[in-house]
Amino acid sequence: MALAPMEYTGSFSSGQKHLGRFGVPTSSRLRWVGYDRKSRTDQLVARAISVDRPQLDFTNPDWKKQFQEDFDKRFSLPHLRDVIDVEPRPTTFSLKSRTPLENVNGTMQESWNGYVNDDDRALLKVIKFASPTSAGADCIDPDCSWIEQWVHRAGPRKQIYFEPQYVKAGIVSCGGLCPGLNDVIRQIVLTLEKYGVKNIVGIQHGFRGFFEDHLSEVPLSRHVVQNINLAGGSFLGVSRGGANISDIVDSIQARRLDMLFVLGGNGTHAGANAIHDECRKRKLQVSIVCVPKTIDNDILLMDKTFGFDTAVEAAQRAINSAYIEAHSAFHGIGLVKLMGRSSGFITMHASLSSGQVDICLIPEVPFTLDGPNGVLRHLEHLIETKGFALVCVAEGAGQEYFQKSNATDASGNMVLSDIGVHLQQKIKSHFKDIRVHSDVKYIDPTYMLRAVRANASDAILCTVLGQNAVHGAFAGFSGITTGVRNTHNVYLPIPEVIKSKRFVDPNSWMWHRCLTSTGQPDFH
Repeated sequence: MALAPMEYTGSFSSGQKHLGRFGVPTSSRLRWVGYDRKSRTDQLVARAISVDRPQLDFTNPDWKKQFQEDFDKRFSLPHLRDVIDVEPRPTTFSLKSRTPLENVNGTMQESWNGYVNDDDRALLKVIKFASPTSAGADCIDPDCSWIEQWVHRAGPRKQIYFEPQYVKAGIVSCGGLCPGLNDVIRQIVLTLEKYGVKNIVGIQHGFRGFFEDHLSEVPLSRHVVQNINLAGGSFLGVSRGGANISDIVDSIQARRLDMLFVLGGNGTHAGANAIHDECRKRKLQVSIVCVPKTIDNDILLMDKTFGFDTAVEAAQRAINSAYIEAHSAFHGIGLVKLMGRSSGFITMHASLSSGQVDICLIPEVPFTLDGPNGVLRHLEHLIETKGFALVCVAEGAGQEYFQKSNATDASGNMVLSDIGVHLQQKIKSHFKDIRVHSDVKYIDPTYMLRAVRANASDAILCTVLGQNAVHGAFAGFSGITTGVRNTHNVYLPIPEVIKSKRFVDPNSWMWHRCLTSTGQPDFH
């Protein structure tokens, strides 16, 4: 029995921290998310992230074999061969030199060693933890046993499962804007043409483009997309939500699409997986491949998603402006709210990068505003000792201070209350009550982070992801996503990356580095 993604309701005393990771009735991993702000005791709250595997009996000498078999089954990539009879053919993709290359022994090199073997694998985890109490430890059993967990390597194969001259490929970008969308679209088109595909179309405004009659297909080619990476936004447009899955697949059939490349986050991945399942049910030779898109960097098993680096870089302008305002004013307090609904990666990395932030607040670490150990008291201390302060908060932090709303957006995400405005008002009210002058400057650069052009780092990542998405489709895979894991390019089954969102681990070294940089205490 596996846990659904949830907040574990039990609590563990700090002295039993190492036992807490195995305190739930499954083999789920636990993520420490901080202290229970409603409790007066130092009790840690744990987040259980389902890994969807059977309960393991660690006293069974064969438990490692059982785990390995389950892991291999879950991370096996869906393939067109699973449901239809399709034969491979030699690939049309090659970067071999026009003139034969000469080997060191003087003979001519006839083959290009640029293809990935289907049996190539990359390690999902590369650190062997000695103890569950090690920083960032992610253990399977109480002894932190080492088990090799291999996932499929991404890249071009020698054999492909489509005839390029007959392929019609579609590209759709869903959800919100993100730096790098145009880079990915461009690379998908260029790589498809490298295989010999001539019929490439863009679906306008997300899944909506499959059922809105006035949204026609956009013909794509190298000429059309050559310079779209020079601007932010999405050349194809975006939207949230979508039509009935069966209707989308009906549209895919009517358009005679053979490949669909879907750019989006967790919700979009879930939709793409449902489309993949429906295509399999109908035994269609259609490959559905995702490219993970979220500036929040909150997709499981990925080192980093495209747009994240650009967002962190763009946030520096807002943070620096807030710092100058706070430093220049008498008792100035700069307050910056950054994106991050449930994960605080942007806020944490932007705070680290800046080096000027005094308080970093993220959704994974609950905090107290009032009281002797609260944020407001620490702001008093900063004003007393250095004369100004700078606070950086993620949009999803501190939602426990608001009355819970059941309102959701078109993607099904909970509509958040504005923690930035709330903090601004609380800070002003607090300093007024204690009769200390304060000058609060609040900056919300949210949409400025999303709409900019990708920086150099993200542009390279987008290039790799876009190309590997095409390689995966031609290799016959479907229902997969492509990403970077431990610096290696890999393919992952969509279900494995949408079990839960990825969260900042408050026991990780990166969060510890952030705390060291800000110098902030525990706000509990």
